[in-house]
Amino acid sequence: MIEFATDPSRYKHWKLSFDGAVATLALDVKEDGGIVPGYALKLNSYDLGVDIELYDAVQRLRFEHPEIKSVILTSAKERVFCAGANITMLGKSSHAAKVNFCKFTNETRNGIEDASANSDQTYICVVNGTAAGGGYEMALAADYIMLVDDGASAVSLPEVPLLAVLPGTGGLTRIVDKRHVRRDRADFFCTLVEGVRGNRAVDWKLVDELVPRSKLAETASQRAREFAAKSKRPDGAKGLTLTPLKRTVSDTDIVYPHIAVKLDREHATAEIMLSGPTAAQPKDVAGIHAAGVDFWPLAFAREFDDFILHMRHNEPRISTWVFRSSGNADFVADADQALIANANDWLVREITLYLKRSLKRLDVSSRSIITLVEPGSCFTGTLMEIVLAADRSFMLDGTFEGSNLPAATLRPTGMNFGPLPMCNGLPRIETRFLDEPKTIAALKAQIGTDLNAAAADAAGLVTFTPDDIDWEDEVRVAIEARASYSSDALTGMEASLRFAGPETLETKIFGRLSAWQNWIFQRPNAVGDEGALKLYGTGKQSKYDKDRV
Repeated sequence: MIEFATDPSRYKHWKLSFDGAVATLALDVKEDGGIVPGYALKLNSYDLGVDIELYDAVQRLRFEHPEIKSVILTSAKERVFCAGANITMLGKSSHAAKVNFCKFTNETRNGIEDASANSDQTYICVVNGTAAGGGYEMALAADYIMLVDDGASAVSLPEVPLLAVLPGTGGLTRIVDKRHVRRDRADFFCTLVEGVRGNRAVDWKLVDELVPRSKLAETASQRAREFAAKSKRPDGAKGLTLTPLKRTVSDTDIVYPHIAVKLDREHATAEIMLSGPTAAQPKDVAGIHAAGVDFWPLAFAREFDDFILHMRHNEPRISTWVFRSSGNADFVADADQALIANANDWLVREITLYLKRSLKRLDVSSRSIITLVEPGSCFTGTLMEIVLAADRSFMLDGTFEGSNLPAATLRPTGMNFGPLPMCNGLPRIETRFLDEPKTIAALKAQIGTDLNAAAADAAGLVTFTPDDIDWEDEVRVAIEARASYSSDALTGMEASLRFAGPETLETKIFGRLSAWQNWIFQRPNAVGDEGALKLYGTGKQSKYDKDRV
């Protein structure tokens, strides 16, 4: 089982240090420390285990170190920055493992960009040796890239000429959309095995600054402090320790304090119960800080994030996720209001951003999402986002015979109208009603209102509203039908339908990668017996099928 929980005391591959307002994350990959046996992580190449540690470090820098205002991302090895994803690992991995690995690395790099953009924690990448493939893609996540000027160190994206695949972590998109490299230069760069170094790398906007090796450390520190001086992160604030999650896992169940999952392997389904707060939540900054990791929005975000990662990597055959909820809608609404009312506080901001990132992870997961809004549910505000994220939703009209639970309701809060955008930059409710400002205005007027099935249906917030007589059959048929379809076709369909509206850097990366990974990663030119990924390092020449498809 792949485990995503770690902490700095257990890092094998990263060294984290602090100097006032500046932190340094130095990559020092342990060659024999792969997440699975069978390959050596030479030249600071990485696998999923290396990136799990990076993800953890980025999270901890945001929550545990409010004093950190800029981060230097570099290598602890002499004259090598990072050789990218380990090729032997990729060659040995299953298709699903390769795709999930690339998706997680993308989300981690997006998290770095989110920290710079929204947490005022600027990342500077100091490329102190050659950065190839995924190594350069890691650098591209930073706001500012410094390259050592030693006549040998270069940046490169050599996947096309060497491996018959594409850069797997958004490199193609970032060089043209983020760094504004000209298309013709980008084309040449991406077919150049040795990469680009020196003044050309600066002229072509592949890096921001060229620095002699003798002055690299001094200049990097100076730049970091310049960026830190512009940050509004608080001085003297006390960080929040991200303590280990409580979770139990068996063959049939995964249980957290606020999430309970039952796996139905026969029907390839996960039944997921989301629990709202069990008590009233603090409303002011002091109370939120005192509650810490037990403040429900943060506790839920952490559990939801871990749940998604666990399911993606350890339960690939569970293809349909069915969400229910239970709890007190007032407690959820109060927690949402606490986030909105105290949005200027650094910790509250980080909690809201974490909720945003964990919900984005749901959006880009290749799983069918169904929500069931039943009596006793609390799909309110933040939890209502699960209904809006669903591919299909059912809300019971009325009550179940013999039950004393009140009829199901949905309750919008301010969290549904801005703080939790999708990858397209829009809230899920605006993505649902694209270019319908009157509809959005009418829904905003319903903030704080409990909507029954008829009202939710009229507002367009749910797909179907069967009554007690039809409920069981309609839900069963929907789930069984989903299990009967091609998983490949569903992945393509869902990814195509979920992101209406404007295209952004994130939607381009995930949309294009979903397409190319599920095609190129299965083509014989890349992974066949004579494919480039299989033969890399053997000295043998790949034999390509030259047909264009």
